[in-house]
Amino acid sequence: MRLPESAHTGQPWRIHEIAPDFDVEDIWEFRTPGGGPDDFPALLAALRAERASESTGVSGLLFKIRWKLGALLGWDRDDAGTGTRVPSLRERLPADLRDTDIPAEDGPLSALYVLDNEYAAEIANSTMHGIMHLGWVPDITGYHLQMAVLVKPNGRFGRLYMAVIKPFRYGIVYPAMTRSWERTWNNLAVTR
Repeated sequence: MRLPESAHTGQPWRIHEIAPDFDVEDIWEFRTPGGGPDDFPALLAALRAERASESTGVSGLLFKIRWKLGALLGWDRDDAGTGTRVPSLRERLPADLRDTDIPAEDGPLSALYVLDNEYAAEIANSTMHGIMHLGWVPDITGYHLQMAVLVKPNGRFGRLYMAVIKPFRYGIVYPAMTRSWERTWNNLAVTR
C-alpha cells in the first residue's frame, strides 16, 4: 500500500542524517501481521534470498528490459555508478554505521548499513543516484515493513526518466513486489 511522505519523514531513521539532499520518491507499506521487534533481520535475509531468485513475472520482465536498455544506451556504465560519477553514501556514514556488518549484494544495489529495524542500500547510474530504505515500523498488528525510495535525479534527463517510469512502478513493479514480499513474510511466519 502506498503511503504519504510523512510516513517516512516522521520516523527517526538514520538515513535522514545521511541523505538529506535526496528526494523522497516513493513510500510503500507491506503487510507483515504478527511481526515482532526481533523479526527484521530474518525478514531481510528472506527478502535477499527471494531477490536472488526473482526473475519471473511481469515485474521481472520489466527489470530485464530496463537492464538491457541500460546496457544498450550506456546508462549503467561503470563510470556512471557509485565511486565514479557520484561518491558512495558509505563515505557519509557516521563511524557507528560504517562499522556495522553489511550483507554482500550480488545485484545492482550496494548495502550501506543494517540495524535492528533499518536497512539502506544504494544504486547509481547515469539517470540517478538512489536509495532503497527498509524500516520495521510498529503498528497495531505488531510490525510492518516499510520501503522508501529516495532519489537524486541526474539532471533534466534523470527527472524525465523518473517521471516516465513512475506509472510502471506504481502499476506493475510495486504491486508485484508487494505480493512477493508479503508472500515471503507469510512463508517466514509459518516457519517461525
